[in-house]
Amino acid sequence: MSEIIKTEELTYIYQSADGAQKVALDGVSLSIERGEFVAVLGHNGSGKSTLASHFNGIRLPSGGAVYVDGMDTRKPELLYDIRKTCAMVFQNPDNQIVATVVEEDVAFALENLGVPPDEIRERVDASLKAVGMYEFRRHAPHKLSGGQKQRVAIAGVIAMMPRCVVFDEPTAMLDPAGRREVMRVIRELNQKLGITVVLITHHMDEAVQAGRVVVMHGGKVMMQGTPHEIFTQVDALRTASLTVPQTIEVLFDLNNQIGTDLPIDALTVDACADILERYLAN
Repeated sequence: MSEIIKTEELTYIYQSADGAQKVALDGVSLSIERGEFVAVLGHNGSGKSTLASHFNGIRLPSGGAVYVDGMDTRKPELLYDIRKTCAMVFQNPDNQIVATVVEEDVAFALENLGVPPDEIRERVDASLKAVGMYEFRRHAPHKLSGGQKQRVAIAGVIAMMPRCVVFDEPTAMLDPAGRREVMRVIRELNQKLGITVVLITHHMDEAVQAGRVVVMHGGKVMMQGTPHEIFTQVDALRTASLTVPQTIEVLFDLNNQIGTDLPIDALTVDACADILERYLAN
């Protein structure tokens, strides 16, 4: 694999109206490989969404650099190609849906890009099928559920055939059923289509589905590794005002409260149940 996103000592400073400054990103160096599924975790104000907005040039560095498929985001003439390479899906799907019919919404960006009509038809149908929304292609978006709207927004993005998609807390406004729908689509985009996925989230059960987890704290990368490597560092995560998956929390607290020495690397309910069953049997 090769890098599709790379940041080098990335710094970003917010300027307030009264001239005050706040450092949101402080020397972040990070590489994301083609085909990876990376989850970026952090509490509110940790810098995770600010980092995400640099990946397709929505924000430009105050210091350091960001490269998308080797393209420097600080060069205005590259912005079009950067955004074709790395697309974004945001929290609120209503902010990305612009048409009154689902298939017209998915076609909107393609029409603006001058894609031939026959190819638009093929891409729209393929992207709606990819997210499980083809049967709703002639529906009005405002009549869809939150999870369905977000899937339409995702279809509109993947119709443009990006090599990387950044999801900035895409399930934050959804109910549990909608969250499951969207996470299923995100996994399939990565596993079946080979699209690089960067998921910004504060939901631990979403982050455990990634191949790598990056934890942001105070505008810096606090730690990174596989879900097993990250979520077994319970004390460190709590220091960063983050929780851990409930399965790990149960085992960790049992060890502290009754002096057991249970392994705390259970990322699923079944794995946790197996550990507890073995303990009780002994």
